[in-house]
Amino acid sequence: MIIITGCTNQGKQEQNQKTVDMNTEVPEISDFSIGEENTAYAQYFSGKSWLASLTKMSELNVPMSNVTFEPGCRNNWHSHTGGQILVAVGGIGYYQERGKAAVRMEPGDVIEIAPNIEHWHGAAPNSWFSHLAIACNPQTNENIWLEPVSDEDYTVAVK
Repeated sequence: MIIITGCTNQGKQEQNQKTVDMNTEVPEISDFSIGEENTAYAQYFSGKSWLASLTKMSELNVPMSNVTFEPGCRNNWHSHTGGQILVAVGGIGYYQERGKAAVRMEPGDVIEIAPNIEHWHGAAPNSWFSHLAIACNPQTNENIWLEPVSDEDYTVAVK
């Protein structure tokens, strides 16, 4: 159950919160839906994430979702056989290709990921983060999940 609360006398100065469960309040850091806790893919994430499908018409062939990460959450190393586009929409996050330095992501940043490039993405240690994830070439695109990003590698990447 999602409960939306806010303080009307504070206007835009107060951020609305979505209470997702008894323990987690997810701030609305973008205009996109937060969706549901991402339990289906939880095994591929270090920390909690939320997933909201944004496209409904499969015949458009452009699957797009909003993914929200709690502070410090990131997904495992992985690749997409058809590629992926990420658009940062809220908070601060990071994207890293294997063997390269991590890239800080802020709202408005766009990351184009070529097919079969091993990478990870997620939130900064002290910030919630949301990005749109767009699957390229969806007819043949598969996620290839790999090992988790170690705490040590994450700490080095986000410095």
